[in-house]
Amino acid sequence: MAGRKHSELGLTLVELIVAFTILSLLCGMVVPLARYKVRRDRERELRWALHEMRQAVDKYKDMCDQNKLGMVKQGTECYPESLDILVEGVKQSGKIDTKIRLLRRIPKDPMTNSFDWGKRSMQDDPKSNSWGGQNVFDVYTKSTAKAGDGTQYNEW
Repeated sequence: MAGRKHSELGLTLVELIVAFTILSLLCGMVVPLARYKVRRDRERELRWALHEMRQAVDKYKDMCDQNKLGMVKQGTECYPESLDILVEGVKQSGKIDTKIRLLRRIPKDPMTNSFDWGKRSMQDDPKSNSWGGQNVFDVYTKSTAKAGDGTQYNEW
C-alpha cells in the first residue's frame, strides 16, 4: 500500500474475480446440502405421520376385537370406516356419551402438502392405488417421488 496513491486504493479486477469464484463455489456446495436436509426432514415427517395413523388404526382394531367399541358397521372387519372416525371418536360399549379419540387430527402429508392420504382396505390388493371403501386397513402417501434409497414414498 505504500507504493499506491490515495486514489488507487481498492480491489483489482483479478482480486474481484478470485473473490466471486470462491463465493460461487461455496454457494454451489451449500445448495445441495440444503436440499438434502429439506428432503430428510420431509422423510422424517412422513415416517412419523404414517406411524401415528397406522398405530391409531391398529388400536381401533384391537379395541374392536375386544368388544370395547359400540356398534361397528358390518363388513368393516373391525377396521375403521375412514380416518375421520379416528379423529371424531368412537363410542365405547357399555358407556353412555363416552367417545374414544385415537387421533387428534389427520396429519398433513409432507410429500404432497395436503391432508389427502392414500388408503387401502382389507379387501384391496396390497399394491393397489385405489381404495375399495370398505374400511381403512393401511395408509400411504400419494407422492410418486423416490426416496434417497431408491424406494418410492408410497411404498413406505
